[in-house]
Amino acid sequence: MANIGNIEIRGYIRIRNLLGISAQDIQKELKSCLSDRAPQINCVRKWINRFKQGGESLEDQRRSGRPKTAVTPANIRRVAELVEENPHVTYDEIEAETLLHPPSIKEILNKELNLKKISSRWVPHQLTDAQKKKRVVICKKNLRLVDEGKIRLGDIFTGDESWIYHRKIESRKHSASWLKPGEKPAAVVKRGQFEAKTMFSIFFRTTGVVHIDAAGKGEKINNQYYIENCLKPVVKALEIDRPKCGSRNLKILHDNARPHVHQNVNNFLKEHGISTIEHPPYSPDLAPCDFWLFSLVKSQLDSHPNVESLKKQITKILFSIDQKEYSKTFHKWLERMHHCICLLYTSPSPRDAHE
Repeated sequence: MANIGNIEIRGYIRIRNLLGISAQDIQKELKSCLSDRAPQINCVRKWINRFKQGGESLEDQRRSGRPKTAVTPANIRRVAELVEENPHVTYDEIEAETLLHPPSIKEILNKELNLKKISSRWVPHQLTDAQKKKRVVICKKNLRLVDEGKIRLGDIFTGDESWIYHRKIESRKHSASWLKPGEKPAAVVKRGQFEAKTMFSIFFRTTGVVHIDAAGKGEKINNQYYIENCLKPVVKALEIDRPKCGSRNLKILHDNARPHVHQNVNNFLKEHGISTIEHPPYSPDLAPCDFWLFSLVKSQLDSHPNVESLKKQITKILFSIDQKEYSKTFHKWLERMHHCICLLYTSPSPRDAHE
């Protein structure tokens, strides 16, 4: 292959663009000829824009550091327009459109426009206006009961279920590694449809863990299972912890999953003197297990060959958490309800409560 330099490549880009060939097709042509030496699409677009703006030279522009005139009102307005048109626009795309260099773009975005790029938050359900208003009504009710002393944080126990995979997969950020030229990164196999996982139910109070349950393979989590394998062991643990009054006058905070709101469950709770704290629909951001505990536990897990090994590590993690953290989570629950009321029309977005 002939030794084709940058000047020849830029000349080719200019001529092909004058013939009406798109930047994407020009890049494909260069890729088919030069393989890995071909410029990226953003580089092709940058040179096309330079030629369209009257640039004649095929040489790189001479510069010593960042030009003092780069951050101008005109450039600030142009970058602001690009962000307004596409909030997901990248540095490379802004550079291709404006011919500004990354340090200038960074200064305009961060200092002049006071912007920072944040990933969208995943939410499990799009709430209706009626559901958003109901969230506020329930939060106000619960906070009023707390203020009146009818709900005391020390009298609450909470719990929920979550699938936990047996094999740990590191995030892209944590799996990144430094490599020498020619070295390839290790492959990470995605989870398959039938990847081994177990449904865990975890209950805790301000004082710490109350009960941990791992459902057997193929076990159906219905109201009967919830009573026999979750609530009965919880009540037994509470009777040991509170020998004089047992579970009487305690409050349970759980979501509105079908097994939780079944009449058989309500009857069982009533028989044992336990009342239920109302929980808004589709609101994991107001459920302590969802906004704190499950993500914390999963972040510390290793890969495990079986359920027993997995449960052993989960138990170890839960009992290693300081009691103050469990108590702190219920105060975070109150803060989140206040936040929900202030925003009024917010959608649920689980976040780490322990910042």
